[in-house]
Formats: sequence, structure tokens, C-alpha cells
Amino acid sequence: MEADSIELVREALIIVLKISAPILVAGVVTGLVISVIQSVTSIQDQTLSFVPKIVVMLVVAVLLIPWVVQRLIDYSAMLFSLRM
Repeated sequence: MEADSIELVREALIIVLKISAPILVAGVVTGLVISVIQSVTSIQDQTLSFVPKIVVMLVVAVLLIPWVVQRLIDYSAMLFSLRM
């Protein structure tokens, strides 16, 4: 029984990581690109880095909604199919 609970939590954490990873990677890549551009042009405005990251991460999150929902549906179906 305890092993089953641990397995369910492990699966939930893996799903959370899979869902959040593409959004976080998009933010990191955008931040690196903006940092390089800021270094080359000597522009050191903090909002220049912050706003594009937010926009890119929001766009990626919206584009991934169908995929995220499918992962959550699959996990929920697995949970409801378990007999305890």
C-alpha cells in the first residue's frame, strides 16, 4: 500500500516535470538570447529581458495546452482505474 502511494507521487512529479520543462526551456533560451543581445549592444535594461521571457513562455504554454491536457487526462484515467 505504501509502495503504491510512493509510485503515484513519483508519477505525478514526473508528469509535472514533463509539463513544465518545455515552458522553462523556452524562458531560459529567450533569456540567453536577450542577454547576448544586451551584451553586444550594451543595453542594460532589466525589462528588456523580463518582458520577452514572459511573452515567450506564455505563447509556449498556450501552444502546449492540448498536449498538457492529454497528459493530465491520461494520468487521471490511470488513477481512476486503480483499485485500492
